[in-house]
Amino acid sequence: MVQVVWLGLILIGVITAMFTGKMAEVTKATVEAAKTSVELCIGLIGIMALWLGFMRLAEKAGLVQGLAKLMKPVMRRLFPDVPPEHPAMGSMLSNLAANMLGLGNSATALGLKAMQDLKSLSKLGDTATNAMATFLAMNSASITLIPATVIAMRTSAGSQNPTGIIGPTLLATIISMAASLIAVKLLERRRMYKQPSEETAE
Repeated sequence: MVQVVWLGLILIGVITAMFTGKMAEVTKATVEAAKTSVELCIGLIGIMALWLGFMRLAEKAGLVQGLAKLMKPVMRRLFPDVPPEHPAMGSMLSNLAANMLGLGNSATALGLKAMQDLKSLSKLGDTATNAMATFLAMNSASITLIPATVIAMRTSAGSQNPTGIIGPTLLATIISMAASLIAVKLLERRRMYKQPSEETAE
């Protein structure tokens, strides 16, 4: 779907340029944008390696496990259907902690593992449980403490204050997390979204 939107925007731009006699400007801007994108990618290599190295060290030092431990009481309330000692709880906690630290690669693998563990608790077949829907909402709107990728891009682009994005990002992700949790908890109570009981599903 996203590809269709982008293709549509490009075609509209080219056709508009054809009818307004600005094809030369479009061609020049295209070449310059391609050049800039390559320069940006090369500039990002060093910064990304540095940040990801720091984050990897934090992960190895046990920061992810520490964050997961802090979040455990909250997670028990958000996921009453998941036993506290079930592997799903550990996978979800690790995924959310990795997301907070901007460890995207680790978070993806942990998120997939969490979904598999949650599915093992379900007796509703291919229907997502409330716990799965809640985890997906939290994962999509996860709170980010250190937006490493954005900081690296700002640094590469010559920003005078590349870490200035940390505060707004933290505020925005807290709001998005709160909104997603409120929405999913309200929707799961509505009759049309209520799931069949496990006895009925069997």
